[in-house]
Amino acid sequence: MSEQDFQRLLRFFKVVGDESRLRLVGLLATREHSVDELAAILQIKAPTVSHHLARLRELDLVAMRAEGNVHLYSLKGETLTDLSRDLLTRERMASLVDEVDGDQWERKVLRDFLVDDRLKEIPAGRKKRVVVLGWLAAKFDRDRPYPEREVNSVISRHHPDFATLRRELIGHGLLTRERGVYRRV
Repeated sequence: MSEQDFQRLLRFFKVVGDESRLRLVGLLATREHSVDELAAILQIKAPTVSHHLARLRELDLVAMRAEGNVHLYSLKGETLTDLSRDLLTRERMASLVDEVDGDQWERKVLRDFLVDDRLKEIPAGRKKRVVVLGWLAAKFDRDRPYPEREVNSVISRHHPDFATLRRELIGHGLLTRERGVYRRV
């Protein structure tokens, strides 16, 4: 998502993120209203309604037309349609996190469970355990056969319970065992 589109989306959510403005959008979606009508319905003061309408007009969400000396406001549905079509798609929303470092959480888990390249404990939670097991599996070269004794030696450098961790690595499909020979998947 471009920076311009991101800023447009951010402004939209900031403006409609206010309860009174969101209620105004709902009321204006039904029909035109004057400031006094909106103030009476929402039980807020007319200057406050005018302020909220001005914020909505900044986004081009609200249209105003004069009828005599009264201003009537209505929702500009096409603006919502354009915004929905252009920015509020699943793909565009997903692109908001394209720049986010997805490995951040995994690094935090490893910081929490490792001290000087040794496991403090085996995580009880499945998701955290998978992260730790992935880290441990990376200690083995791919496509190289390991006898069980060597697997135990590598694991025990990082935690004394090598038997549990060896079983977990196999159970999670990170290592394979065939005739006493282990390989990293």
